[in-house]
Amino acid sequence: MRFADLAGKRVAVWGFGREGHAALAALQLRLPGRPVTLFCNEAEALYGHAAHPAVHVVTEAPGAAALSNYDVVIKSPGIGAYRAEILDAQHNGTHFTSGTALWFAENPDARVIAVTGTKGKSTVSALVAHLLRSLGRRVALAGNIGLPLLELLDPPVSPDWWVVELSSFQTREAGSLAVALVNNIHEEHLDWHGTRERYVADKLALAGRARTLVANARQDELVARTSAHGDRRLFGDARGWHVDGEAIACGDARVFDLEKSLLPGAHNALNACAALAVIEAAGEDAVAAASAIGSFRPLPHRLQALGVRDGIDYVDDSIATTPQATLEALASLRGRPVSVLVGGHDRGLDWHAFADAVRCEPPHAIVTMGANGARIAALLRETGGAYALSSAATLADAFALARAATARGGVVLLSPGAPSFDQFKDYAERGCAFARLAGFDPAAIGRIEGLGIA
Repeated sequence: MRFADLAGKRVAVWGFGREGHAALAALQLRLPGRPVTLFCNEAEALYGHAAHPAVHVVTEAPGAAALSNYDVVIKSPGIGAYRAEILDAQHNGTHFTSGTALWFAENPDARVIAVTGTKGKSTVSALVAHLLRSLGRRVALAGNIGLPLLELLDPPVSPDWWVVELSSFQTREAGSLAVALVNNIHEEHLDWHGTRERYVADKLALAGRARTLVANARQDELVARTSAHGDRRLFGDARGWHVDGEAIACGDARVFDLEKSLLPGAHNALNACAALAVIEAAGEDAVAAASAIGSFRPLPHRLQALGVRDGIDYVDDSIATTPQATLEALASLRGRPVSVLVGGHDRGLDWHAFADAVRCEPPHAIVTMGANGARIAALLRETGGAYALSSAATLADAFALARAATARGGVVLLSPGAPSFDQFKDYAERGCAFARLAGFDPAAIGRIEGLGIA
């Protein structure tokens, strides 16, 4: 469905985050003056009126009856696609679309590299764009990473490549892709998808849209479920791009020394392999691009070293929204006394693997917090471990406990293993709050470089 197909139809926009803003702006650009309804909350209503001259703002959450009054609803990604009111409205004839789907329909000939995965997708997306630019290519970097595609609807000069990060909420909305990367799959977003099986299926829907698929050889399930793809490339094993000791290698050739990389942790070394495999799959010179890994700066809130205050290091890994991601963060700081803050919005994920891991390899201290903090703490007390354990309700109180537990030379790590929605609007706001508590300027550390077209 394209914007032209919306002419003469009853259209609503549901959700008024950045995606909703972009959708309203695009409607005004392509269908100026066309009436549209915006479903948003009370705080957003004033801005909704200003965003589109013909908008009708509704601040009550729409049910199936309200949604069924529209031919087309442009839905924001965070609103679950399997909600009962959506399924009922679809049954009544309402078509649901998104900014992502509209952009792909408007740009059928764009050369798109799409990146998804439970973890690492933003880092890999930004790194792919960085490496392509190092080869002299004009590249657009957008999508779930922080710049909605509709904000780049009509660029004055078309880029050579579009590098698009897609969350599991967006993968079924993509159009034709030159290359798709599935970086990894762990359990996440069960509150949106309903079941783990549906989450995996939604992630892997991207594979069917790609001419060439790049996948992680270290994940047996991922390898098995993508084996039928006609042009699949694997990274992470000795035949392709992989980590060989302290270097990144392609087959038998060592290509890049990891000591030259600013990216921390073994997981980021594998992310670099994924990016190089994508560059190669796109038909570009990955070996020539590899040296540019050394000039890539880590993204904010992803194991971001904020600095030292009173002899204590502070590390912001607010992006960590699964227990597995927290374990990777701890592994990157192995050998140092770490006090880690965990917990947040409760999606019902299983923390037993985390509890087993910290029992075998304990950090200095664990402070639980947020909506699922009590549940995590109860499990940790039950399983035991040679670490100090405490709990708090808020990030501020948890921070105070972690700082008090940490001596000079130690590390206070924010790596929650859970979303932020119990206390903050997103992981970035949570990370900025952590930085402020530690005495750092959030404005100086929170910007993602390279977004847009360059």
